[in-house]
Amino acid sequence: MRIAIDTGGTFTDCVYLEDAGVKVLKVLSTPEDPGSAVAQAVQTVADGKVPLVRHGTTVGTNALLERKGARVAFITTAGFEDTISIGRQARAHLYDWFATPPPCIVPSELRFGVMERTAPDGTILRRPAQAELSELAEKLRASGAESIAISLLFSFANPENERAVAEALRPLGLPISVSHVILPEFREYERASTVSVNAYLGPKAGSYLQRLDDNLRQSCHCAGFDVMQSSGGIIPAGFAAEQPVRTVLSGPAGGVIGAFRIAQQCGLSKIIAFDMGGTSTDVSLVDAGEGGPRATNEALISQMPISVPMLDIHTVGAGGGSLARFDKAGILHVGPESAGASPGPICYGRGTQPTVSDANLILGRLHPEHFLDGKLRLDLERTRLYMEKARGPMGTVKDFASGIVLLAEAAMERAIRLISVERGHDPREFTLVAFGGAGPLHACALASALRMPRVLVPTLPGALSAMGILLADTVRDYSKTVMLKADADFGPHFSELEASSAADSDGAVRGMAVRSFDLRYPGQGYELNVPAGPDFVERFHRAHKKRYGYADERKNVEVVNIRLRVTIPGEGVDLPSFPHGDGDPGQALIETRPMIFEGKMKPGKMYRREHLEPGDRMDGPAIVVEYSATTVIPPGWTALVDPYKNLMMEVKQ
Repeated sequence: MRIAIDTGGTFTDCVYLEDAGVKVLKVLSTPEDPGSAVAQAVQTVADGKVPLVRHGTTVGTNALLERKGARVAFITTAGFEDTISIGRQARAHLYDWFATPPPCIVPSELRFGVMERTAPDGTILRRPAQAELSELAEKLRASGAESIAISLLFSFANPENERAVAEALRPLGLPISVSHVILPEFREYERASTVSVNAYLGPKAGSYLQRLDDNLRQSCHCAGFDVMQSSGGIIPAGFAAEQPVRTVLSGPAGGVIGAFRIAQQCGLSKIIAFDMGGTSTDVSLVDAGEGGPRATNEALISQMPISVPMLDIHTVGAGGGSLARFDKAGILHVGPESAGASPGPICYGRGTQPTVSDANLILGRLHPEHFLDGKLRLDLERTRLYMEKARGPMGTVKDFASGIVLLAEAAMERAIRLISVERGHDPREFTLVAFGGAGPLHACALASALRMPRVLVPTLPGALSAMGILLADTVRDYSKTVMLKADADFGPHFSELEASSAADSDGAVRGMAVRSFDLRYPGQGYELNVPAGPDFVERFHRAHKKRYGYADERKNVEVVNIRLRVTIPGEGVDLPSFPHGDGDPGQALIETRPMIFEGKMKPGKMYRREHLEPGDRMDGPAIVVEYSATTVIPPGWTALVDPYKNLMMEVKQ
């Protein structure tokens, strides 16, 4: 039995295959012990069957954001101990003189230098002395370090010295992260940061995955346990425990993969994935003509650069649980703080601070009796009471609720503009694929603001991230810095990466290998990745012009890194199509109820999604309720049910 589980801030979503169909179970997340909700979901679903479990985890992400990782000792070449703290000259808030960066995850007393040196071409100029390594081991033993990160200068060119240091420290029995294994690429600060983050997350994420694996094997005889990585591919849980830095965008990556697969099925080649959950919103631009979901090696998580491959996802702190508050000047703010699963929004019965979900309930866009198929009743009177207390200078509770929704949508609109307009893409050419428990509530409003032609709400929108995890391929990524001209012979270098793939024990070598290059014009400080092939230089010029507005084909091109991605396709899931109905959604109509749009009360129809048939058409204002989400169809919009029971929404002509 195949099961995929995505842990969110409010709910843990479980998607599984049963009776040739896809089913969903949602349970409340358990932030104090995320594995508890995962085990509960698997035990409920498996019911005596032997499951194969895939998991999108937020343990590493939360540990990094909350600065609750391990006590890390950082080992580098003598004289460079503070590079991990100094970082780059760039500042996140250029004109804010009072902006204070978060403290470095490696305290100054745990930064150690080793007298060694490797030249840029890989020549060993000085080897570390055994006596010095023994002394270093004793210092670490007395330091209270819980994990070790090793990143020596130019170890990507020759890892011999780095191996020697790691071997000398192994008897300490602490987890060791070494840069030539995790990130054999140039840029000293980014490499050191990535390895330090891995060491920082290792003990917590590793022990979590190990405990969960043991629990699943004992409680329901789990036959396999894999984890979603940030690049959109599946890796074994054991490898994820060794390199948790690859899982910091685990859940959001599943959503992008799920949105891409659904869009392919519907014949859509250009989409913007819009995933709004309880705590945050994740957006990503996907163009099938450019190879599908795009990866980046320049992610910044909690102001820490992480240079392992990740899907290009932008996150903002706007979710259904985002808290609304007034500052001292009486200005309303929404997020990034969230009510989370505990205490949750006011309408869940325990929270006391207004959230986006509470605002939607006040505006009539959520129904108290039809949330999670009636399994969770929303308390409308309690919500009105606390919203009245918190509304501040706003005229009425309804004005307060409208303001909360508008601010949340403004933050999400900025996020979509950042990944589209600011990168040379016209959002009017894309379809907005809305999912997550709250995404379909706000999708049409965002599409209107961005003049996007249509919105697609897939089946099971509240669990699409888990669906993407279920559908994802097994993927391993390999890279190497080469710094060669474009006309060099790259065969031996790619053969080296392929040998590394062949040496892996998880069988990734049996998959399809795809080569690519990181390219730049000489003197530039950034690169663009293009697929390998006879025309890779021409592809680079075109990509450069699209991203930056110009290209100079007279200039030479430099290959900075080579990359190899090895993929084993996942087992397919055939989503069924259904016969066309008569176009009348009357059989799904629940009631007509008041809804508020643009400050005006309007009567709107409410439909039950599972009773809709292909061909049914609904005009706004309306809402469509289902187990995993609620979809809002605003005035002026119409929704059509397609053959796969997706909702395709467009502005009425």
